[in-house]
Amino acid sequence: MPVWTGLLLFVATVAAMEGVAYVAHRWIMHGPGWFLHKSHHRPRTGFWELNDLYFVIFAAPSITLLVGATIGWGAWAGWVGAGIAAYGAIYLGFHDVIVHRRLAHRYLPKSAYMKRIIQAHRLHHAVETKEGTVSFGFLVAPKPEALKAELARRGRAGVRAPAALRELQG
Repeated sequence: MPVWTGLLLFVATVAAMEGVAYVAHRWIMHGPGWFLHKSHHRPRTGFWELNDLYFVIFAAPSITLLVGATIGWGAWAGWVGAGIAAYGAIYLGFHDVIVHRRLAHRYLPKSAYMKRIIQAHRLHHAVETKEGTVSFGFLVAPKPEALKAELARRGRAGVRAPAALRELQG
């Protein structure tokens, strides 16, 4: 396989992974996989949460394809496996480091794109329940105004109470 074809396959895989992530997040993590994912919609009590197992689960196809490429499945498997791994690295950087600040940093978003992605994800996390959440993609997100309007349309069902109110109730 020519390198340019492999690179094209790699880039296409990275792009396609946003769709895979949306589907997995919307219909698996907020569906039958909620038993793991709900830990991600609650305040974290340590560095790890049950939701982190999804990182291992989603790495399995990438690892399988990368190994497959070395045992004769073809170069395509390596390029696709690398594309999945690249999306995972991008997701880890944006989601866990920038948005959830699981590693200390001083990054402040300046671009409209980064502000939109972060705000959309925070609006997703405003809802603590399995149902009623908005914005399931990560690198592509609706405008925050549209997400706020959708939450309002739903009567703010499942939306987390402000921290001060939670302390009073606690």
